[in-house]
Amino acid sequence: MENKTYVTEFVILGFLTLPELKLLLFVVFSCLYFLTVVGNIVIIAIITVDGTLQTPMYFFLRNLSFLELCFTSVTIPNMLVNLLLKETKISFVGCATQLYFFLLLGVTECLLLTVMSYDRYVAICSPLRYTAIMNKRICLQFSAACWFVGFLVAAGHTAVIFSLPFCGPNVINHFFCDIQPLLMLVCGDTYWNEVQVIAVAGVVLMLPFILVLVSYIRIISTILKMSSAKSRSKAFSTCSSHLTVVSLYYGTAVFMYTRPKASYSLDKDKWFTLFYCVVTPLLNPVIYSLRNKEVKGALWKLGNKIFQMPKR
Repeated sequence: MENKTYVTEFVILGFLTLPELKLLLFVVFSCLYFLTVVGNIVIIAIITVDGTLQTPMYFFLRNLSFLELCFTSVTIPNMLVNLLLKETKISFVGCATQLYFFLLLGVTECLLLTVMSYDRYVAICSPLRYTAIMNKRICLQFSAACWFVGFLVAAGHTAVIFSLPFCGPNVINHFFCDIQPLLMLVCGDTYWNEVQVIAVAGVVLMLPFILVLVSYIRIISTILKMSSAKSRSKAFSTCSSHLTVVSLYYGTAVFMYTRPKASYSLDKDKWFTLFYCVVTPLLNPVIYSLRNKEVKGALWKLGNKIFQMPKR
């Protein structure tokens, strides 16, 4: 019988191949992470304390900000610590835990964005029935369903991947434990595992994306039929922020998780992954605050209470 030594820990390569940039990367990503945390906490705070923002749209936006806050915290703090260390090891269990929460939060966010598009669809296409359809109970059920499906997908993927034999090299060419870099370390053929990853990604990403697309086709069709230019402008403004966030999220996620292993380039992909792990969570509160008059108004009120700032 062939003796094999199975991996008990992994080495996160991260950006160790660029020692001359480690300090610069640490400073840049520390600043971006700080801004992301502050931005999303501010969004959560103003929606919680402002009585005018107690609507389904802002209920889901608060959930999204919480997800973004957690999502970026799964990977970035550990990456920042690794930038300061010479040896960047993570235990087998620690790696599985990180992947689980990364998938849980990522899938939940994907589904939440779909629910948010349905919310906009009902608000614009059936405004008279909006409060009846999107009541508090339905909003809570939608939110719980997103988390439940995220839990199932994350638990299933994590269990399958970490039941595979890791008996060779243990160096993960990434800044966290992601699916593709881990599959490259598995002993033996991973063809069917790759097929499974692509199939699940196709369902989890493409099906919600199609629902979002159909929702916005109906929304745009309804907006174009409005007789008032002011009404059209207001309707477009309520959807533009969400549509921008959806484009950023689905564009990066589809590119990363619906490709065969032969097309991977981990040295390049890790930089691309930084975009949706760092930049997208940072942009979301900026997009929603700058493009939304109600959020900007709530920010002014909160700022005025704290700093006594005169509104200009």
